[in-house]
Amino acid sequence: MRSVPVDAAVYVCTGILDMRVGMDRLAERVLLSGKRVLDGGFYVFFSRTRDRVRIFYWDRDGYAMWTKRLEAGSYRIEKRDGIEEVTALDLESLLSGMDLSRVRLRKQAENSLYSSA
Repeated sequence: MRSVPVDAAVYVCTGILDMRVGMDRLAERVLLSGKRVLDGGFYVFFSRTRDRVRIFYWDRDGYAMWTKRLEAGSYRIEKRDGIEEVTALDLESLLSGMDLSRVRLRKQAENSLYSSA
């Protein structure tokens, strides 16, 4: 796969996708969510069983699509409707098997504790 630029917008569609759909149906689905593929970004779709992923994007002069099927296991992502924006690093982590729902940021210390009197 082409590497995703670090500053690229990545949108994970958390609903279920019938993997038999083509590019026009994917573009329509993105449009129904309030986004446009032509505006840029990578749109990530998962199958019902979460063992397949499809990445859809605009590549300068036409739609492009990348598909991956796992031989064992499944991607760890919640099944719910909607689109969530993630970073390119999050996408790479997700595709390599990381469960992003388990990642939590630490609480930041309050500035008042470190300010001088």
